[in-house]
Amino acid sequence: MTIQNIDISLLPNLADPGDLVAGLGRWWFDRAGGGIALSAVAASFFGTGRHADPDACLARVEPEDRAVVRAALGRVATGGTGAECEFRVRTGGRGLRWLRLQQVDTADGAVAAGILVDVTAAKQAAARERFNFALTQYLVGTDSIDDAVTGILQLVCEELGWEWGAYWSLDERAGARPALRCRYAWQAPNQALAPFREASARLAMAPGEGMIGTVWASGDAHWIEDASGTAALLRAEAARACGLQSAYFFPVTFLASDACLMRPGVLEFFSVQQRQPDAQLPGLAKSIAAMIAQAVERMRQQERIRVRAHTDEMTGLANRAHFYDQLDRQCRDARPGQTFGVLFVDLDQFKPINDAFGHDAGNVVLTEFAQRLRALAPPGWRIGRLGGDEFALLSVPGTTPLELERVAEAVLDAARRRFVYGEHRLAVSASIGISTYPDHGRSTRELLHAADAAMYASKRNGRNLVSRFCGDGAPADAGHRIGLLTDLHCAIRRGEFFLEYQPIRTSTDMEIDAVEALIRWRRPNGEIVPPNVFIPLAEQSRLIVDIGRWVVRQACRDVARLSAAGLAGVRVHVNMAAPEFIDAELPDRLAAMAAAAGADPRRICLELTEGVVMKHADKSIAIMRELRRRGFGIGLDDFGMGYSSLSLLKNLPIGSLKIDRLFMAGVPYDRNDCAIVRSILDLGRHMKLTVVAEGVETDAQLGYLRQFGCPLVQGWLPGRPVPLERLFDLIAQPEAA
Repeated sequence: MTIQNIDISLLPNLADPGDLVAGLGRWWFDRAGGGIALSAVAASFFGTGRHADPDACLARVEPEDRAVVRAALGRVATGGTGAECEFRVRTGGRGLRWLRLQQVDTADGAVAAGILVDVTAAKQAAARERFNFALTQYLVGTDSIDDAVTGILQLVCEELGWEWGAYWSLDERAGARPALRCRYAWQAPNQALAPFREASARLAMAPGEGMIGTVWASGDAHWIEDASGTAALLRAEAARACGLQSAYFFPVTFLASDACLMRPGVLEFFSVQQRQPDAQLPGLAKSIAAMIAQAVERMRQQERIRVRAHTDEMTGLANRAHFYDQLDRQCRDARPGQTFGVLFVDLDQFKPINDAFGHDAGNVVLTEFAQRLRALAPPGWRIGRLGGDEFALLSVPGTTPLELERVAEAVLDAARRRFVYGEHRLAVSASIGISTYPDHGRSTRELLHAADAAMYASKRNGRNLVSRFCGDGAPADAGHRIGLLTDLHCAIRRGEFFLEYQPIRTSTDMEIDAVEALIRWRRPNGEIVPPNVFIPLAEQSRLIVDIGRWVVRQACRDVARLSAAGLAGVRVHVNMAAPEFIDAELPDRLAAMAAAAGADPRRICLELTEGVVMKHADKSIAIMRELRRRGFGIGLDDFGMGYSSLSLLKNLPIGSLKIDRLFMAGVPYDRNDCAIVRSILDLGRHMKLTVVAEGVETDAQLGYLRQFGCPLVQGWLPGRPVPLERLFDLIAQPEAA
């Protein structure tokens, strides 16, 4: 008997309605002729007629599963028994299905028989169980909602086979129209989705606007099968360019512990395949949203506990234990040559206020003084209440002695302003002591002891004063400064200055795009004097101009050396002193230096701070324009730390912005720092300015910058400052970095 001789209508149970309900198909294989007969259900799985050949049956089988089906059929054809396998087929209307092929014993050796069972539901149930377990394990081990959402996007895409995942949340910044923005995104590494990522980063939708806004406002999920043809997507053109087709959107909503409905955001996932609405993701959407809700509630509770453990209840500042922890950490993480300061503040005449007006009046003074400290502290500084009327401030690394004294004077002024209690205007003052790392100690105990001793010196000398700790060997004394200044006058003549170059790399592939020239001073005794020590001294005299000219001259020579070595594409960034940019002869002088060294001005980028531009805008902008005309690049350094207005910024002839390292310190965990960094990136993108992020020290920071499209990065992670000879090696052999 052969397959072609089988009368299909006479085959038993071939059209049993129970087979259709159970997803059960039947098949017969002619070992001699190689043909296959299929029941109605089996034929619907393969999309063939009732008589078919193996190749026709394989047409709908997923390419990576065809080998296992061929192997099973080969075993049947050669007279084997017990053949069995599982594989996937793409059906016309039911999407991707899992089938199990199983051979059954027959009395007829010429024709083998078996069944096909639709096991899609069981496969999806097992996948959901595995996914939910993995998701639970991930969220339990995650301490921030930022990490949780980023991890969920990657987990969903990798486990369920989607190429793009993103999370949109409501941006409700004061004074701005509420808008949904793409806060996190993940894409499969092998997919070129840059146009879609850029379109998503630029887009902002009001609640109810576009697909994202509609899903957020309605609370209903939405599936689209043709992303490129869906106008409500607002990114259809970018989706078409990237080959994205199916997409699924669903809201993250939950009831908080106070019974309020919370709507943190919307999750979206895109695939380059044409997928069906019965794919696994819609079935998991509620689980994902519920688990995010649980994670949010858990992290909120953890945050409340953490805040209570770390915060002084009355003032909201760090309590003694937490301030000590912060100082311990900064001492432990300090790098060689790095310095920072501690200000120990004690309020004068505070006890008489408590005695005369009661503790309520004292609490008013302490609370208001804490608010004043917050308002005056520079970004990144830590403030703590150590107990009673004692406070402390911890500066960021790299703070100069002059900056410490400036902040201390602001604290004195804040304490002198009257405090209002009812009808009374209460007067106090402050005594302040300053200690610096590592000059006055390398531990919390040593630094606080030194600052406390300096504070008591202020009290002994009449209160309402600032004193620096002046123990034995302290380099802050006047004699040491005079000695440094004397040596500084001779440093250029003696050839004691040298340059090191810190790489500025592309964030995507970490190629060296440019370098920044950084001056170093080696004294005759071999001591390396940090720039934050000798630059403030030089700024107090015309020495800063002489040093600046030496740096430019040497940088021009090194640019020529780079070009001669075949590295003409690497630009050199040079920091310029403030007095230089109000000198009308600067363009002629720099052009002459570049010509003398054989350096191309287009390979030199001159960096200046916002303060320089703002202080002398009328002169500096004209000089900047002339320098640009002659080919030099102009960059704005430490952007965000000055006071430049956007109206002025749009008229500046600059080509680049640098995000100050203070804003990068909290990325990606500090919400405010992240918001500032994203705003600067958006500003640079819209103004067609190249943005460089300084102070990149961790993989997490680099990943965040890549996610939001920062083109260039600089810091200890991309590369530390190195001599020019070592720079040649880094460029020639990137793996040596």
